[in-house]
Amino acid sequence: MNVWITVKSLGKRKPALAKQAAELPETTRTLRLLIENMVVQQVQAFRERKDAAAMLVYLMPEDIDAQGAAGKVGFGTVHGEGIPDLREAKEAAILAYEDGLYKVFLNDEELADLDNAISIEDGAHVIFIRFTMLAGRLW
Repeated sequence: MNVWITVKSLGKRKPALAKQAAELPETTRTLRLLIENMVVQQVQAFRERKDAAAMLVYLMPEDIDAQGAAGKVGFGTVHGEGIPDLREAKEAAILAYEDGLYKVFLNDEELADLDNAISIEDGAHVIFIRFTMLAGRLW
């Protein structure tokens, strides 16, 4: 099934990830599975970007316009040598949710329990809201 994904951060006007289409397996019936399936997609996309090292990188005006509409213009360079372990990435995402570092909404309704059954229909809108930690002094 196809859904729309948006990632937002509190305190920022523009979303970190503009509304993008994602395909989820039909077996996605809990919040835990939704998070794990999104992690799988993100890890695969990271690996593909890392493997697609180009000799000559340039941006055409159409690329700049398309990336600008999504909120960030760049060459897609992946820095760092580590390739994430899928199992560890899933565990980290679930732990971050349990620790309250982000919330998940499905069609404007918050999903609270990781293992309650949910019904995701084709074309649904899923929003991830990241909370930012405040840094600085207390006084």
